[in-house]
Amino acid sequence: MTHPITVLLGDDHEVVRGGLRAYLDALPEFDVVAEAGSGEAAVRLAREHVPDVVLMDLVMPGMDGVEATRRVKNVSPRTRIVVLTSYHQDEHIFPALQAGAISYILKDVKMDELAEAVRQAARGEATLHPRVAARVIQALHGPRHAELNPFTELTEREMQVLKLIADGMSNSKIAEQLVISLNTVKGHVSNILGKLHLADRTEAAVYAWREGIVRRD
Repeated sequence: MTHPITVLLGDDHEVVRGGLRAYLDALPEFDVVAEAGSGEAAVRLAREHVPDVVLMDLVMPGMDGVEATRRVKNVSPRTRIVVLTSYHQDEHIFPALQAGAISYILKDVKMDELAEAVRQAARGEATLHPRVAARVIQALHGPRHAELNPFTELTEREMQVLKLIADGMSNSKIAEQLVISLNTVKGHVSNILGKLHLADRTEAAVYAWREGIVRRD
């Protein structure tokens, strides 16, 4: 039997934390290990519990969610941060992602979609709200650098996988799309990250959009 996904809730509103806990605790695959009402508490509790995932609000009294995200990643690098906020402006999105958040979800999300985002985060897969993804693409999709094209090092299959990552597909969806095994997809993803010197799937997606390997119609 697999272990439940441990979750830390970081939000200064008790009602929000209570609603999230009630929903997640009702699902056997999740274990809400602690609640934090401030950024400082989120960092302290992340150090204590080393959760798989932190659901992090961005606007909290004292230490904000961006700084809390950065510090949580310092004290518990294995922990994945899922931003859950009402804000979708650039001044919130990009600092949060740069601080180490793997996903950025808005609070109008449905509960089942939020649960799936937590599952994906625990697997190391990113989730961006469509509105947020559009801003990331618009901001980071710039001119290609002709002087260096690391994509020439990727095989044709790796290029296909990279494009699908940039389109937001999970490993399982990529496997289905390309009619290959999940383990083969994971191998391609590892090769892509290694060849491009990237840390994770989020960086790969942003890199592909920025370098023009994937373009908006």
